[in-house]
Amino acid sequence: MTGLKFHILDVFAEQKYTGNQLAVVESFGALDDDAMLDIAREFNYSVTTFIQAKKPGEIGWPVRIFTPVGEIPFAGHPSLGTAWIIRRELADSMPEEIVLDLFAGAIPVTFRGDDVEMTQLPPVFGSHVDHAKAARVLGLDESDIRLDLPVQVVSTGLPFLIVPLSDLDAVARCRVDTSLLLDFVEKLDAKLFYVFTEQAERPENRIHARMFGDYYDVPEDPATGSAAGCLAGYLKKHNVLGMGDVTIRVEQGFEVGRPSILTISAEEKGEEILIRVAGKVIKTAEGVLV
Repeated sequence: MTGLKFHILDVFAEQKYTGNQLAVVESFGALDDDAMLDIAREFNYSVTTFIQAKKPGEIGWPVRIFTPVGEIPFAGHPSLGTAWIIRRELADSMPEEIVLDLFAGAIPVTFRGDDVEMTQLPPVFGSHVDHAKAARVLGLDESDIRLDLPVQVVSTGLPFLIVPLSDLDAVARCRVDTSLLLDFVEKLDAKLFYVFTEQAERPENRIHARMFGDYYDVPEDPATGSAAGCLAGYLKKHNVLGMGDVTIRVEQGFEVGRPSILTISAEEKGEEILIRVAGKVIKTAEGVLV
């Protein structure tokens, strides 16, 4: 376990010490599952990634993703940040695209100037949830949730419950009632909440969002690329912003002092929806495990 290099990044950040923190460990298969979980708990970020090989395999660069509670198949900001490190530290040149081999599948990550962009898996639209029940878990009144839109499970590799709220005030008042949480999510594929409103704090942004992951001991995530991809699919499917494709800026993390900006797009491609999520990556530190 000793001697392994790690990097600390801010993802979806406009400047240092904003966005979502990420630890990336160059483990190269030297760690078992328990050791990776221990290290993820030590960093105690929402996720830590482990690069499993010094070269890509048949699918891409093998990477595993751990929260402080356990492994997950996919997450957004770890995909962008890990690809950013691979490109600079391990790839033979500075390629325009890095493909990650995750448990969820192959995730292409493209580099466009200062932005890093991932193409997510096509969205899968799951069950609808009763508005009143969702409101109670979030500590809200039913009237805080938009009745013209569904509360729905959506997944692009990791399922989220997408909850449309009426305004910024409702978003600010969200407080997950953990005493109700386990029973509420027991029969749902999604254990994570992504709430959003069409109001935004900054005029250049179109959506304000928050992500609650109490089920995984992540009470609130500053920037959640996987959830934002699900939101892009949701916005497109339900024509929330009108007919046509979606390309907008989402703000997140303001409530936890880590303002983050995510650019999301949803484009109709035949019978599927093509999802892309982009943002900036800034390196803040590096070191070696001792």
